[in-house]
Amino acid sequence: EICACLVGSEMCIRDSLRPDRGDCMNLPNKLSLLRVALIPVMVALMLPQTLVCDLLAAAVFAVAALTDYFDGHIARSRHLITDFGKFIDPVADKLLNLSAMMMLVQRGTLPGWVVVLILARELAVDGLRMVAVGQGRVIAAGKLGKIKTASQMLMLLFVLITHQPALTAPAWDVVSATVLGAPWMRWISTVLTLWVAAITLWSGIDYFVRNKDCIKDM
Repeated sequence: EICACLVGSEMCIRDSLRPDRGDCMNLPNKLSLLRVALIPVMVALMLPQTLVCDLLAAAVFAVAALTDYFDGHIARSRHLITDFGKFIDPVADKLLNLSAMMMLVQRGTLPGWVVVLILARELAVDGLRMVAVGQGRVIAAGKLGKIKTASQMLMLLFVLITHQPALTAPAWDVVSATVLGAPWMRWISTVLTLWVAAITLWSGIDYFVRNKDCIKDM
């Protein structure tokens, strides 16, 4: 009986120290919600289209993008993965990236067809997720989806930093003419944009192939 009590006490202590997987408001999910909260800040900073505001918007975007890495890392390392986290993490990524893309399309900095392609992919994948939820399943993001998201964030951050409005400050003129305004910077921007379009399409097709059982069960 004493041994049983000791074993039972040990199990109780172990259970009390184990993270609660069902806690929706754990740290990773709070980071995902922070990413959503930073979106209107970024959008507001992009509206004036000035050097300072654009660089601040890029900084806010970079911080939001970092939360995408940390929420996943913390969730996996501390066993804090929840169904809510599987839902809010990709939603926060899409809201962040699409918001920045739409602002850049409005400026004429990003081709509109890229955003149409990305939006079509996201809507199709979200539709599949809704079908899966109706079948009692939760589909988490795959590796290609994570590469797609990271590629979009890298491309958007690059464009936010390099496609700056012309200013009269001499120091900025030098930097703009020698680095940011150089033709090879535009080539990098074009290559990144085409890569994002390709990986977005590829990851969308892969998503449906991996989860074709959901469609068969409709």
